Amino acid sequence: MIVVSGPSGAGKSSVVEGLAEQLPFHFSVSMTTRAARPGELEGVDYRFVDRTRFQEAVAAEELVEWAEYGGNLYGTPWDEVTAPRLRGQDVLLDIELVGARNVKKAYPEAIMIFIAPPDLAELERRLRARGDTSDADITRRLEVARLQMAEAPGLFEHLVVNDDLGAAVRQVAGILGVVPDPGGPS
Repeated sequence: MIVVSGPSGAGKSSVVEGLAEQLPFHFSVSMTTRAARPGELEGVDYRFVDRTRFQEAVAAEELVEWAEYGGNLYGTPWDEVTAPRLRGQDVLLDIELVGARNVKKAYPEAIMIFIAPPDLAELERRLRARGDTSDADITRRLEVARLQMAEAPGLFEHLVVNDDLGAAVRQVAGILGVVPDPGGPS
């Protein structure tokens, strides 16, 4: 079990996408109540559901972990973890810090990787560049990021600063003991 986490805008999903092109892991598809962003596909990037369906999944204990972030719910369905593990496949989760904390409790052997921005000014620039985030939400996300970055050293064994996507992908691949394709993200 491999957990990749970090603040919103740090580039954790971009790092995971870079790994997905090259590595033989099962990349868990999380369930979320947030709206799809342009280019995101149902069942590939997320399982997009409404709040009622998500709450039903929580009540039915269908999720390994779940958390609320930014007014939206995110969680990892059990079938995204158990079926691949039964096939002998490693599972990679791209999840928020609260979820990462819960996974670490359930799977103490998990490899925990925290993706951090180079600094908060760059994180703010990335959040603004998305164009879908209000000033108030950016301020809140930056405060959450400060707290996450302070907590990360006690929870994560590995810290990767994402100031260059290709380098970050190569660093994570190295942590996982694989050599990425040199033709991959740069």
